[in-house]
Amino acid sequence: MTSLPLPGTDLAVRRATARDARHLTRLVRTSRAYEAPYESMVAGYRVGPDYIETHEVHVAVSADGTVLGFYALLLDPPELDLMFVADSAQGLGIGRHLITHLKARAREAGIEEVRVVSHPPSEGFYRSVGAVPVGTVPANPPAVRWDRPELSIPIL
Repeated sequence: MTSLPLPGTDLAVRRATARDARHLTRLVRTSRAYEAPYESMVAGYRVGPDYIETHEVHVAVSADGTVLGFYALLLDPPELDLMFVADSAQGLGIGRHLITHLKARAREAGIEEVRVVSHPPSEGFYRSVGAVPVGTVPANPPAVRWDRPELSIPIL
């Protein structure tokens, strides 16, 4: 799957390349969703070329090539490892579009469900796109000092 257009826009989703690494890292580190008290989780975080080459990383891009968001799908076991939408693009449907793409990609790979360990403020979003709660992942200090919701996205 090379590109999936968002109806009525020039947005597309494509496979990330090593050249995207710096931009994706910047998206993670500057996300307002990870300001205090959550900043310790992304401090020093890096989405490197090696990660992009090893995993299913897909980016949502505008017609001019601007990266507006991305997700990383681990295939074995199936898990949404990362998902970020640029602060300037929040509320535009990009997250939902990325989830639609993730479901299509998971379906192609024969996956029946995808695990999500959610950032606590993002749990409502994941539930709104069909994820169901399955548990809680306990805090793991020092980087993660809070329990996180564990959900499952059914792939139908």
